[in-house]
Amino acid sequence: MKMKKLIRTCLFFFAFAALLPLGGCDLFRSLAGRPTAEELELMRIEKLKAEEAVRQARIDSLARRQAELEDSLAIMDSLAQIRGTILNPSEMGGLFTTRLDSRYYIVVGSFRSRHNAEALFSTVSEKGYSPILVNFRNGFNSIAISPTDSLREAFRSLKSVREEAFCPDDVWILVNE
Repeated sequence: MKMKKLIRTCLFFFAFAALLPLGGCDLFRSLAGRPTAEELELMRIEKLKAEEAVRQARIDSLARRQAELEDSLAIMDSLAQIRGTILNPSEMGGLFTTRLDSRYYIVVGSFRSRHNAEALFSTVSEKGYSPILVNFRNGFNSIAISPTDSLREAFRSLKSVREEAFCPDDVWILVNE
């Protein structure tokens, strides 16, 4: 009896040893419900592709940001060439009551007298613009037009507004930060 058991055990181990080269670890991995070497390699490749996509998205984002900065510098140079000015509300003492929704505005006039500001407001409205009255803490009332979130668009607007009859020489860009 012990001999038969020993023979069966030996046959089992010989069969196991004979099947091992045929199936390798993958046979036992698949029997255990675990991923095979091929599946592990595919998972590794997918992970590498995902990491590469994240890196490429970051590189693309940095390239776009660099292009925006270069574009802004070129616009600032162009603005300097036409003797344009860019001011932040803090340079005017800050905003008093007006809340600005866009980043850039073309300011076509600033007055201490609200009556003068309202007169220019009417003139600008008659020319087809949609002006807003911006009140600064330093007491100035300004007329702003062409709201935009793009510096490039603000610069284009500044150049076209300068051709209007109502536009003074000291027109400037307000940067709402």
